[in-house]
Order: sequence, then C-alpha cells, then structure tokens
Amino acid sequence: MKKICAFIIIMVLAIALAESGCAEKGASTPVLENQGKEFEGRQITVCSGAGLIKPMTELIGNFENETGADVEVRYGGSAEIFGFLTSKECDVFIPGDYYYTGQAMEKNYVFNESVTNLTLHIPVIAVPEKNPANISGLEDLAKPGVKLALGDPNGPAIGKVSETICEKAGILPEVENNTIVRTATVNQLLIYVVSDEVDAAIIWEDMANWGEASGKLKIIHIPEKQNKIKTIPTAVSVYTKDPELAKAFNAYIAGGKAEKTWEKWGFKPCKS
Repeated sequence: MKKICAFIIIMVLAIALAESGCAEKGASTPVLENQGKEFEGRQITVCSGAGLIKPMTELIGNFENETGADVEVRYGGSAEIFGFLTSKECDVFIPGDYYYTGQAMEKNYVFNESVTNLTLHIPVIAVPEKNPANISGLEDLAKPGVKLALGDPNGPAIGKVSETICEKAGILPEVENNTIVRTATVNQLLIYVVSDEVDAAIIWEDMANWGEASGKLKIIHIPEKQNKIKTIPTAVSVYTKDPELAKAFNAYIAGGKAEKTWEKWGFKPCKS
C-alpha cells in the first residue's frame, strides 16, 4: 500500500513538473516572437542630396530602430548621386531637384509609380551675419566687387537652380564675373558664407536651421516671381535587390511619421 501511494505521489509530481515546463515554454514564445523586427538583417543603399543630410540622418536612424534594417547612405550633389543610380549602386534615389528624378523616369532607372514628392526646396540668398556687401536682393549680387560662392551647375541641384534664377533676372554675366568659387555640394556653400570668405551665396532656405549657421548668417528671401522653387522627390531604383525594403523606406520618409522631422529641419510641405 505504501509503495502504491509513493508511486501515485511521484506520478503527480511528474505531471505537475511537465505542465509547469510547458507553461514556461508557452509563455516565452510570444516574447521571442516580439523581439524580431520586420527587416532584421536586410540592407539597402540610399543615395541622397547632400543638403538633406540633417533630416535624412534622423529619419534613417528612426527607420532602422523600428524595422531592424541596415540603411547605408551616400550623400553628394544631385548629379553625383545620379551617377550612383545609373551604376546600379542605389536602392532609393533622393536628389535635391525633381529634374534628376524626371531624367531617371525617362531612362527607366526608377519605378515611376514609386516617385513621391517629399517637401519643397526654396532657394534663398545667404550672407554673413554682418552683411559686409549690404546685399538686400537678387540684383545686388551683380554689383561690382561682390564676392560670390555658387554651386556648380553640373554638381548640386542648387547650382543649376542658381544659374536659372540669375539668368531669369538678367544678371547672369555679372554674377558669373563675381563668382570666386563653385562648389560640388550645397553644404560647402554654407561653409564659405559662415567663414566670411564670400559676401553671399544662393543656398536652400532650410539650411538656416543647421547648427553651423546659427548666429553666423542672414537669409534674404527671393521674391516668388524671381525665384525657382523646387520639389524634393524620392523614388525606388529598378536595380534594387530588395524591392520590399526599398519601397518600405521610400514610403516611410514620405509618410506621416516623417512629417515632424522634415518640419524640424525647416522643410515646408508640398502644396499638392
């Protein structure tokens, strides 16, 4: 009788321990599942205009944290990153001017249905804080003796835009004569202005929000009739090796979660 009781006790304990083990395994399974992220271990390369470095750094970090993806980024002038696109070294293409995206669409380098406008890109005149040349408008860039820095028309988007603005105003020959340096990126233009090496440069309005510009320059707005306001688009390359991830990132930077970041860095939403 004692043996039977002992046997029953042992069986009860064994069953209890087995159920306990099953319960622990069952409870731990959801925790492990929740730890996985949608794009863990997957990678894309984003090619972005150098003038977008501030918001893009923040947006990429947020996207990586949320999805587990690894997003490599190449910054440069719009013409330079267009070269990356044609060399099949780019998954998501974000130039500083729609012109380059239009070219990519014509040549079938991007999925046309993926093209989405992100924000406006507004050209302005930037001068050092003390404004030594007393620049107050576009026409002043043509005055004799004014030292200018402009983007290379074959480099950053702002280079071609600046040329168009000055040509429209009828001051291009004088402006070209006053230009002492042409830069490969818009970021370099900012450096020339804040270091007082030039009297003025044409840059993007949002750059005034950069820490490097704080208290070191003034912005002079160009009237809309004289200006050439651009649109910043994003698009997925047809050469991407991970279309799902590339499309997800493309949608993320154009979506609601990204709006505050764009606004934080001084970018204005598209009108349509």
